[in-house]
Amino acid sequence: MYRKIMEYLSDWKNSKYRKPLILQGARQVGKTYSILEFGRKEYENVAYFNFETNPLLIKTFDENISAAYLIPILSRLADQTIIKGKTLIVFDEIQLCERALTSLKYFYEESPEYHIIVAGSLLGVAVSREKYSFPVGKVDIQTLYPMDMEEFLLACGEKDMVVQIKKCFQTDQSMPAVLHEAALQYYRQYLVVGGMPECISKFLETKDYILIRHIQKMILESYLNDMSKYNSKNEIKKTRLVYDNITVQLSKKNTRFQYKLIKKGGRAAEFENAIEWLVLSGIVTRIHRIEQPQKPLENYRDIDSFKIYVSDVGLLCAKKDITAEDILFLSNELNDFKGGMVENYICCQLISNKYKGYYWLSARGAEIDFIIQRENNIIPIEVKSADNVKAKSLNVYIESFKPSYAVKFSTKNFGFENNRKTVPLYASFCI
Repeated sequence: MYRKIMEYLSDWKNSKYRKPLILQGARQVGKTYSILEFGRKEYENVAYFNFETNPLLIKTFDENISAAYLIPILSRLADQTIIKGKTLIVFDEIQLCERALTSLKYFYEESPEYHIIVAGSLLGVAVSREKYSFPVGKVDIQTLYPMDMEEFLLACGEKDMVVQIKKCFQTDQSMPAVLHEAALQYYRQYLVVGGMPECISKFLETKDYILIRHIQKMILESYLNDMSKYNSKNEIKKTRLVYDNITVQLSKKNTRFQYKLIKKGGRAAEFENAIEWLVLSGIVTRIHRIEQPQKPLENYRDIDSFKIYVSDVGLLCAKKDITAEDILFLSNELNDFKGGMVENYICCQLISNKYKGYYWLSARGAEIDFIIQRENNIIPIEVKSADNVKAKSLNVYIESFKPSYAVKFSTKNFGFENNRKTVPLYASFCI
């Protein structure tokens, strides 16, 4: 399955400023597969090392972390000669070996000719520990997210549809009705399947939503195990409470995160470390309210007001035990959850496209779901789960701040009117 990360990896390989690359991201997003697939296509051979399955590796790095010492030993462990520029060296689950992470500094300084990519699922958590000596300035860092809507469509063999969607987005011309309805059907399927590569692969192979839900449950279980394995004892229960509570928060009309919904009398001091762990692990995304939509947006962030979204909309629906049929046919029983679910979907698409999102709330309660900076413009984004044309909050925002244009996601076809760009939900990857 095609992953957009391949283009970045190709640029990394050919850059004269190349450094050892850290590819981070939550579990099961496809880091190892993407790296190995890239290595097979772009290099003569791949020397792959996994710190979870080969404990001898950790002992090797405990002995010495200079490149001159490590390369002959790694060649022996891999049973192949590691050649500068022709072999891709891969360290997987590097969060399990602090010294291996530190060694990247010496590979960069002493032997920059070697091409090295390392992967880790909980690097954000690991490097926040005081004992880690992170090679600041000596590595490139990239984050891999679940497959977005474009990658899903391409995996489904809909390359021509992707081209048509991009064309309509650029021109604001409506999609042909048949294609529009077909794309909406794919969008609803994506809400069920999500962007985890294994789930998409099994969906294409079997179309069995029960099997996909089982895979999603196993991924969620692995996340819970990580919360126990890579967290302090007094934070494990709090972290699980917060994670389990996210679906409750997104079911409310007001999706802003509220500590009191975790438990009666809940306070920030009690749960802020748990939230930070979830964010650093990559399994949730936190977006903050901004007080004013002005550049730089980060300067106007309210650190106490935020929303939390799950990193994959398919996992969100699995956590909520929502049946595939209810999503595919937009059951009225989901009315309380539809808004939060679709917000979560859009958040995932924005994050995949490297946007740092915020939201805005007026003194009188008008709320804009997302604020991003796109092509040097600050753009408000309103999200609707159906074809609702009412946009009171967006009207308030436009009247107050006069943006270059606004984006409204819904199930309506493409269009542009009164400085509002209407975008179907399936075209979110075009932003």
